[in-house]
Amino acid sequence: MTEPAQVNWTENGQPCSAHWRSEWGAPPPTRVVIADDSLTADAAHRLACEGTALLWQGDFHNARQLLNAMARRADRHPPKPGTSPTESFHFHRQTQSRRARILGMLLVALEDNYDIRLRRAPDLRQACAEAFGPATGRALVSLRELLGVIGAHEWRKKGIHVPALGDRIHPHYGVFSPIRSEYVALVADAPLPACTLAFDIGTGTGVLAAVLARRGVPRIIATDQDPRALACARENLQRLDLSNQVDVVHANLFPADKAQLVVCNPPWVPARPTSPLEQAIYDPESRMLHGFLNGLAAHLEPGGEGWLLLSDLAEHLALRSRDELLAAFEQAGLVVAGRTDIRPQHPRASEQADPLRAARAAEITSLWRLKSR
Repeated sequence: MTEPAQVNWTENGQPCSAHWRSEWGAPPPTRVVIADDSLTADAAHRLACEGTALLWQGDFHNARQLLNAMARRADRHPPKPGTSPTESFHFHRQTQSRRARILGMLLVALEDNYDIRLRRAPDLRQACAEAFGPATGRALVSLRELLGVIGAHEWRKKGIHVPALGDRIHPHYGVFSPIRSEYVALVADAPLPACTLAFDIGTGTGVLAAVLARRGVPRIIATDQDPRALACARENLQRLDLSNQVDVVHANLFPADKAQLVVCNPPWVPARPTSPLEQAIYDPESRMLHGFLNGLAAHLEPGGEGWLLLSDLAEHLALRSRDELLAAFEQAGLVVAGRTDIRPQHPRASEQADPLRAARAAEITSLWRLKSR
């Protein structure tokens, strides 16, 4: 374990320091000034753009309002239009990165036990413990990231209704939530091959393993590499009373066995993620996709099927072509036994301000039924 980075600043003429905490991988700020309710949004935005972090010591709710005001100023500079879908995507990502960097400059101090000593600050000790683990001393965290911790805590507490499951899934912080549940519906409705064992590769919240168990698959092995995902899946399956059917194991893609059915919902956009949560969306160089395809034939029983759940958004952004995907199937020794499509139901396709709206409007998610050649 490496020591957490330190942030240093001066307060009332005295040198101060604290650990830097960023689950999103943001670097520690090098310049920190004290800020309170007297700071205007214009000044805050200017300082943040210049790379100066603002350690808040005013009212907590005013800090949230200031963050919203800074976001409105950051959004005055939308991404410039690209000459191609790929260029538009990269400009969009650059703008998102710059926006995140600016808004991440408004900081809050977490005390030794995750107390926040600000007026009207909520009690976030449980939410922080769920997201960060045990407290290890005073730390600074961006308010934007802290608000994400609050949202994740509420989702974990209330859960998300998944129609195809007929039940609720409770996502943990940093684990992709099945809000876009069309891919779950594909697994719930696809013709189920006769099988006594199935694999769910990259299980995340465990939602697909739960669907297979509810469909009557006697035994499922659900794999993941992320400790948060493993804990989340185990908790959800226990809550759904499915732990006896599903084994959740730490593995890089496949367990050391073969199955009649292997299911995988890899990230669908070949690009670099900028936070842990984005790892469920962005897959650099399609590493997980190719890892799944290249290992599938060796982990299928004779006559077994691999179900690949994949959005074609990357195709509409010209980041990966359909020919490249089909060639990857062939190179892995796989043939397509069938395909079922569904159009995602998300509001962003109709947002006129979204530079990727044309690609999102055309997006289709498919369940590819693959067999060994």
